[in-house]
Amino acid sequence: MASMARPGARALAIELNHIDEGAWEFPVRYSMHRVAPDNSILMMGRDLRQLAEMQQQLVMAQIALERDYETQREMDTRYRVLMEATRDAIVLVSMTNGRISDLNAAAALLLGGSRQDLIGAAIAQEFEGRRRGEFLESLTNIAAADATSPVELQARRSQRRLRVLPVLFRAAGERLLMCRLEASDETAPAIDETTENLQRLYHEGVDSIVFLDGDGVITGVNDAFLKLTDSSNLNAVRGRSLLEFLSRGSVDLRVILDNARRSRQLRLYATRVTTAFGGQVAVEISATFLDDKPKSGFALMIRDASRAELLRRSGPNTSEDGMRSVMELVGSSTLKDIVGETTDVVEKMCIQTAVELTRNNRVAAAEMLGLSRQSLYVKLRKFGLLSKDED
Repeated sequence: MASMARPGARALAIELNHIDEGAWEFPVRYSMHRVAPDNSILMMGRDLRQLAEMQQQLVMAQIALERDYETQREMDTRYRVLMEATRDAIVLVSMTNGRISDLNAAAALLLGGSRQDLIGAAIAQEFEGRRRGEFLESLTNIAAADATSPVELQARRSQRRLRVLPVLFRAAGERLLMCRLEASDETAPAIDETTENLQRLYHEGVDSIVFLDGDGVITGVNDAFLKLTDSSNLNAVRGRSLLEFLSRGSVDLRVILDNARRSRQLRLYATRVTTAFGGQVAVEISATFLDDKPKSGFALMIRDASRAELLRRSGPNTSEDGMRSVMELVGSSTLKDIVGETTDVVEKMCIQTAVELTRNNRVAAAEMLGLSRQSLYVKLRKFGLLSKDED
């Protein structure tokens, strides 16, 4: 040290680590300076703990980056090997732009193009007669419904019939659709064509199709029902009771389910459907009871009848005979008697209709008419609609 601090020599710095029996340690940089003729040396030290900690953090960050990079390379290699080694045809579609982000060789072979040409192509354009918005929405609804049966489509390039089974997931904040493609069996029996037509009717038909469980809870609907009720997607309606969409709620649902369960079918039940925004649409509902499965349920066809109702309201009165009978009373009866008689006729018709719709279920009929059960019995007795045993 004395030689390092001799006169005329350049002051050099040295770094030492101070250790106290291993309990603590910190580095110090010393510079030595001669301060007197008797060769006295002044050692000036600078605490380097902050610099050492920063250096150590940089080293650890570099090590972590290299480790993440190696992990990323390993995962990318595994992904690529898995995509190429699997026999399943896999296509990954970005939900942001509806374009193919990746696919394997098996999928490219089924679609009839090379992997380079297909990456970046719009997925809807690879199938016959499909538009991007409707196609992606249809696949998203199928994926959200956890459907086990794939949808059959025809590839535009290869002209092959393919079954597509979509799975929706999210990665790094981006929504992706993984589609597994399968070649349809060309030797399949003719019933496959019927199944395909039924699937297309379900997804593209104008009438709403609704599947219910035994308690009237919605298990599946098609796009037409979502449009009818102004619902955003399948998850917004699945798991909810159908009574939430019927204007008379539990009364309508009870009439539909009870009659369909008793007679196996219910045809053209007129009511109103309530939309997600509180509007009401006149509909006609036909129901079929499905009990050939371990869990019985119902299939409903719901047709928009608002236009027919408007025509009935704006068209001529169909009950001309009734109007003629009322007009004949003018001059022979007072206005009070005429109004009373016509009111009784209308009231009797309404009660008869409610009793017929509910299959003589007096509680349901009373709820439908907004009457108490006792009031309904009084009116039934008034109009002679009770049997001798009940009277």
